[in-house]
Amino acid sequence: MGRLDGKVAIISGGARGQGATEARMFAREGAKVVIGDLLDEEGKQVEAQINESGGEATYVHLDVTQEDDWRSAVETAVSRYGKLDILVNNAGILIRKGLEETTVEDWDRIMGVNAKGVFLGTKHAIPAMRRAGGGSIINISSTAGLVGSPNGSPSYTATKGAVRLLTKSTAIQYAKEGIRCNSVHPGPIDTDMIRDTMSDPARLEQRMQRLPMGRVGTSEDIAYGVLYLASDESSFVTGSELVIDGGTTAQ
Repeated sequence: MGRLDGKVAIISGGARGQGATEARMFAREGAKVVIGDLLDEEGKQVEAQINESGGEATYVHLDVTQEDDWRSAVETAVSRYGKLDILVNNAGILIRKGLEETTVEDWDRIMGVNAKGVFLGTKHAIPAMRRAGGGSIINISSTAGLVGSPNGSPSYTATKGAVRLLTKSTAIQYAKEGIRCNSVHPGPIDTDMIRDTMSDPARLEQRMQRLPMGRVGTSEDIAYGVLYLASDESSFVTGSELVIDGGTTAQ
């Protein structure tokens, strides 16, 4: 028995990194997975890998800032697999600039992907989840959505804070309909998003000094938390923050 047997999920940003790990794990646990991303070639490779290993997955082109793309992704899930139970709002970008260096274009772009994208995904998933009798929405925020950082990106921090409270608002407004919504707050994870900082020995050393466990996390560390929130094991969990950060925000 898989932990997600009989469930249908959409994962945004599922072509690589954390999203691809989540997609593979969900499929192994019995879910039918719709993978959405802009990276069509990589997304189709993840789809093929899952299907070849006995799972069920469909890749769709998904620009999370475009409402029509979200409509289409939800429609694909429902028409191909019959319903929608789970949404993982995983897609996100990082613009690594200080406050004064951040342009209006930078601000609008990161807000578009990281905040508006989560809003649009949630908005279009809810009617399908309602028809399915309930569901679970998992929004990937960050430790940057909990605390500031001396070297962090203020625009990124602002988007992740927005995701954190959009999650709570969604949770309390839809709890009576059996639709749960929780946020996950990864610390530094070894994916493409932070690899540039990891290649600078001085910045890596500085980062490690702030990490009580002395290592960065893996995509699997996060995916197991997302899996728990997607499954019925977390049926009484909504509006919560799952922090997976090696102890970083505990100090």
